[in-house]
Amino acid sequence: MRSLARRLLEEPLGKLKLAPPWHKLQLVLALLVTALPGGAAPLKFWVMGREPGAWPEILSAVGFQAGDDASAGVYVIRGGASGAARPWRERLEQGAFLVLEGESEVAADFGFRPGTGRVRVGQIRDARMPELPIVWEEPLEVPRFETPAEARVFARERWQGAPVLAGFRQGAGAVLWVAASPGRRGYERFPYLIHALADLGLSPPFRSRRLWAFFDSSYRARVDLDYFGRRWRQAGIAALHVAAWHFMHGENDAYLRELIASCHRHGILVYAWLELPHVSEQFWRQYPEWREKTALLQDAHLDWRKLMNLVHPDGRRQAARLVRDLVDKFDWDGVNLAELYFESLEGVANPARFTPLNEDVRREFRRARGFDPLDLFQTASPRHHARNPDGLRAFLDYRAELARRLQSEWLAELDSARARRPDLDLVLTHVDDCYDAGIRDAIGADAARLLPLLDHHSFTFLVEDPATVWHLGPQRYAEIARRYQSLTRHTDRLAVDINIVERYQEVYPTKKQTGTELLQLVNQAARSFSRVALYFENSILGPDLPLLPAAAAVVSRADSSGGLLKVDSPHGVGVPWEGPARVNGRLWPARDATTLWLPPGLQTVTPAAEEVPLRLLDLNAELHSAMARPGGLEFTYRSSARALAVLDRRPERVQVDGVVVPDPVVLAGRDACILALPRGQHWVVVEAAAGAPTPPAAATP
Repeated sequence: MRSLARRLLEEPLGKLKLAPPWHKLQLVLALLVTALPGGAAPLKFWVMGREPGAWPEILSAVGFQAGDDASAGVYVIRGGASGAARPWRERLEQGAFLVLEGESEVAADFGFRPGTGRVRVGQIRDARMPELPIVWEEPLEVPRFETPAEARVFARERWQGAPVLAGFRQGAGAVLWVAASPGRRGYERFPYLIHALADLGLSPPFRSRRLWAFFDSSYRARVDLDYFGRRWRQAGIAALHVAAWHFMHGENDAYLRELIASCHRHGILVYAWLELPHVSEQFWRQYPEWREKTALLQDAHLDWRKLMNLVHPDGRRQAARLVRDLVDKFDWDGVNLAELYFESLEGVANPARFTPLNEDVRREFRRARGFDPLDLFQTASPRHHARNPDGLRAFLDYRAELARRLQSEWLAELDSARARRPDLDLVLTHVDDCYDAGIRDAIGADAARLLPLLDHHSFTFLVEDPATVWHLGPQRYAEIARRYQSLTRHTDRLAVDINIVERYQEVYPTKKQTGTELLQLVNQAARSFSRVALYFENSILGPDLPLLPAAAAVVSRADSSGGLLKVDSPHGVGVPWEGPARVNGRLWPARDATTLWLPPGLQTVTPAAEEVPLRLLDLNAELHSAMARPGGLEFTYRSSARALAVLDRRPERVQVDGVVVPDPVVLAGRDACILALPRGQHWVVVEAAAGAPTPPAAATP
């Protein structure tokens, strides 16, 4: 499946002008806490009109909660809806955000008035990504609107330049106007609508730092790794899964060590991403006798992957030796065994891409079933698959069982590495064959056969979104999750992988997932699975990065009034906050300069008068509880890999489960100190150095 993804992936868009620039990231992510009617912060929205349309899906994708006229901080007035009687300008001054759709009395009052002409809109140009084609599936004729002089135009009709998305700040709030409905799903027409609201000062109320992302160094060969480490963490990335086949034979060791060190400096875990049966370029060149064969008996060099025969005992032993050496040589936090099955998505219809037909497979199948599976692809043979459906079924079932056998063997191989590296996490990436059942026969992937392995091995089962459904909407993730949850009791170990690439289907408004569509995909996936991974970090367009943490945050319920904030979240969440705070009455140490980090469950947050002696700026694990204590702090956590904890200064002493840790510090700097803590569920007590001053508030590295 990655083969198709890489074929479709576009080159980096380095020449495009991205806004907002990265030096404004903290501004985009900081929430404006202002006094709104009823004392509420910009946490809830209310849609005025007979039907809410797709606005709830748009706004909830970045964490805003549905409210009413009294509790909302974001108001949407749909085309033709009446709302002129309300004191909008007063509310804007106090911090409300007003979204105006098409023509309305209120829109005209703020200067968005239809002129005499009309314009047919089929494509638009967004100022944020002016070279990105944004095409509407169904062109729409709208009035050519006049906009007020103070308005910033975010998007125009591509050919005539008529404004279609514009807004301006007023007081502590802002007005955003859009020329038409955003569409049935919310992203068909204006992909960067949410981004425009962020540019006007409205930032999401919650954020998460639990995303995974795949990383291929061939796209980042000459970059400042420290700069990228910082921006990856700011974008909510908890772990980078690094293409390990580039480093199998000692090439680029220095680069990989610096990449891992940079990620660790910024609280990011690093996994070795394997793509067996592709081992490496050098392995392919060095051992031609172990190359996989297609049904045409050609070497299986299919797209970027060069597939090897891992059924051959010598080939498997040599590949296993390389993998063991790689795992032991570098400071990995985990290993991802990805896509260990066969080609291709076209199945038997394309013999030139169909595998495996190496000598070992053919011999093994012939011994079991009495005929050579190659006969299934010989046009003149009576055993050709068109005339031999039972024989074809036997081979496809054998092929699926072979894939399961190989995955089980390699999981056991990697599991044995934990004897040497007890904090090593394991991941199995497996393309979905439950939502699209045709995948099983196409590539031999069979999740139902694999999921019982969770009873015997501790790993995350990462479901890869298949290419065949990339054009479908975000709601598919709930159904995909439901089908997998019915197959295993280990539902907390199920994760999903979203491919962010140019799609081969006819899709609108953009070929690649971006803007509101991407935010909805991430949000729905995060609500359906315990973890979300993105393929891959280089394919995410610049405007989307600052909003990913909001899309990945999952909050069941939230309320704010009278200086008190209540948040209920299944995985824990960050809330914008400045200064000391109490959570459930306890003085709370888990915060950086802009964000308070909360554990799962219902939490009540109130301001505090006193500062904590030591702060937990960031934790790459699931925080279960925390509290300040005299001279330090304590917290509990759970993590499938080792945990990285970022403190605002170096501690005097660290205890894990009551035992003093001799030297847990992996990096100490002027403003922060990073601890490496063991995998699993643990209780940590940290004591600050006696008499040491608390440094000023610092953002997470």
